Amino acid sequence: MNAKEPEKHVFHLVTDKLNFGAMNMWFLLNPPGDATIHVENVDDFKWLNSSYCPVLKQLESAAMKEYYFKADRPKTLSAGSSNLKYRNPKYLSMLNHLRFYLPQVYPKLNKILFLDDDIVVQRDLTGLWEVDLNGNVNGAVETCGESFHRFDKYLNFSNPNIAQNFDPNACGWAYGMNMFDLEEWKKKDITGIYHKWQNMNENRLLWKLGTLPPGLLTFYKLTHPLDKSWHVLGLGYNPTIERSEIDNAAVIHYNGNMKPWLEIAMIKYRPYWTKYINYQHSYIHGCKISQ
Repeated sequence: MNAKEPEKHVFHLVTDKLNFGAMNMWFLLNPPGDATIHVENVDDFKWLNSSYCPVLKQLESAAMKEYYFKADRPKTLSAGSSNLKYRNPKYLSMLNHLRFYLPQVYPKLNKILFLDDDIVVQRDLTGLWEVDLNGNVNGAVETCGESFHRFDKYLNFSNPNIAQNFDPNACGWAYGMNMFDLEEWKKKDITGIYHKWQNMNENRLLWKLGTLPPGLLTFYKLTHPLDKSWHVLGLGYNPTIERSEIDNAAVIHYNGNMKPWLEIAMIKYRPYWTKYINYQHSYIHGCKISQ
């Protein structure tokens, strides 16, 4: 809706076999204007198997199943909440780790813009394709305005493999709106670098779980900082974001627990999302989403 030339846009979506039929049908019945939608089923990617992909091998291991499903009960409430965070089903989903295989998923593309599912695009993004990444692979907005978004927040610097290879004060960056140069990705074997670190983290000694920590390692010194107005974060947890900052942002990101479609959403941020919802649609009606 906010693209200047929507007919030139192709949205590539990957889902699982459970949702593949429904997602295809949704876009057949609700086409996004002149843009093109390309939906794929992750289960059709036969190359994505445990012999090639370390995280799949780890998810199938007895130790990981023990960690997720048979772990001892926490002795304190705070320990319980911490553990619960890492038992979120998204960490078990291969769809969450697919971001490290973009050249394999889309072998004919030279560049791709990666978008999370809890973002709203407020203005045309084609300018991102003209940004010079200066030989880097990842274009992302940095998040180290506060000290707690530096590398030492995400990684275990008591481990020599981390301490000897990375700067604890290096600036973190955001997943959610990333420009990836897939040609440079292939030249620098980014997926191979990711595999190396993921294999080393089999016992979760370098980082706990998730995709941002291995992303920080994999794209270390290969990330070009984008202007902050491209991607404003925190609408799912931070009540103090300036309205002007949100209004001027190309992309706003409801990262955090307070998603705009949930009752716990922050009311003042919800209209930036709800303005795009067709509340007359029968399916939306059934969802009972607050306006």
